[in-house]
Amino acid sequence: IYADPAKRLELYFRPKDPYCHPVCANRFPTSTMLLRVRRRSKKKQQMDTEEEIQPEVQFEMEILGIVTTVYKFQGMSDFQYLAMHSGPDGKQTSMYDKVLMLKPEKEEFFNRDLPLYIPPPIFSRLDTPVDYFYRPDIQHRSGYNNPQVSGENLIGLSRARRPHNAIFVNFDDEEIPTKPLDAAVQNWKKVCTNPVDKKVEEELRKLFEARPVWSRNAVKANISVHPDKLKVLLPYLAYYMLTGPWRSLWVRFGYDPRKQPEAKIYQVLDFRIRCGMKYGYAATDMPVKAKRSTYNYSLPITVKKQGSHTVSVHDLKQGLGSAGTSGAKKPPSSRYKLKESVYIFREGALPPYRQMFYQLCDLNVESLQKIIHRNDGTESECTERDGWCLAKTSDDLRDSMSLMIKQIIRSTRPALFSNTTSSEDGKEQLAYESGEDEDDEEEEEEDFKPSDGSENEMETEILDYV
Repeated sequence: IYADPAKRLELYFRPKDPYCHPVCANRFPTSTMLLRVRRRSKKKQQMDTEEEIQPEVQFEMEILGIVTTVYKFQGMSDFQYLAMHSGPDGKQTSMYDKVLMLKPEKEEFFNRDLPLYIPPPIFSRLDTPVDYFYRPDIQHRSGYNNPQVSGENLIGLSRARRPHNAIFVNFDDEEIPTKPLDAAVQNWKKVCTNPVDKKVEEELRKLFEARPVWSRNAVKANISVHPDKLKVLLPYLAYYMLTGPWRSLWVRFGYDPRKQPEAKIYQVLDFRIRCGMKYGYAATDMPVKAKRSTYNYSLPITVKKQGSHTVSVHDLKQGLGSAGTSGAKKPPSSRYKLKESVYIFREGALPPYRQMFYQLCDLNVESLQKIIHRNDGTESECTERDGWCLAKTSDDLRDSMSLMIKQIIRSTRPALFSNTTSSEDGKEQLAYESGEDEDDEEEEEEDFKPSDGSENEMETEILDYV
């Protein structure tokens, strides 16, 4: 716990009970000393029988060290759930000997008939008391309508989601939009109140003129614009593809990539770095760290929370597009720009994350471009899975990119590959991190459902625009 400053120290009152909920201590910096104090008593010689003997007391103090970190238990204990069963007569019976396996048991132990026992995973999300101040009903402006609550979802939103009025298009849709929604135009006009915003709008228009399809990360790497303003600007100039080979990308209004074979180079490639013991290195040996991990999950009962970085409409109107507040370290021209590595793949460089979404034109490797352009001039049909490319093009690209990345890891950490032979390197076929065999992957190809789209985290970008 001490090695990770973000974790809390847990105290279990019943350490042997797996159903015991702990109390948690928060970590605080301090500047204190650890002292060792000794009290020594020495009896005086008795001079007079009538007087009591007063011992001579001496204190010795020694500084052992300096304490820089302290853990304070400031929260309350959570509810406790005991493994008990209530009988028909109301008598409580302990079930610990029936649900806890303390030693290897025979088959009869698992085939016994027991009452249903499902402990809750967590009781409280907070361990400190909070005062709830009842407020009067909110007075909305005229024309406001509460969000509709359907019978299937009785839990409504605390507030209506602020719409950014993006237009979503599926691969199967016949028509594509040629202009933005009126609400999207009004939203951008309301926010675009200074020359900096007008300059950003013009820069983004030039990007879409030079290249009709962009990912949001690619836009961020080419234009310095505040993310909250980009949410309003993108629906003003482009529509969003939900499914197909251009899924999760923004397309210029009036441009239909399904009818343009040259749009092949703008298709998206979902690439994930493959790792596993059969490749010679595990996930923990990867030079590229994951964005998030289930192993580092901490219970949501923390007292110390990071402050939210909310941006108000007033802040947006004050030119956060590129100017921002004074005193920032980065110059205004690049304050919000991302690095090119977030959307461009180059040979000899590792991706910044284990899962990346590249457009085919951003794979800056000659061998990869040869795979993409194998059928130039002979494109006959645009399919939802492969677009204008040949079948299995994405698989061939992933295999080549995985071998490049493995060579990089081999050069940086040769000890990981000390047991692998050179003959295996040329023949091995890398698979996904799940460890599936090639036969399993072929079966997955048959079960592919194009209408489902890509089930990855990049599609959560939709939530910013609905």
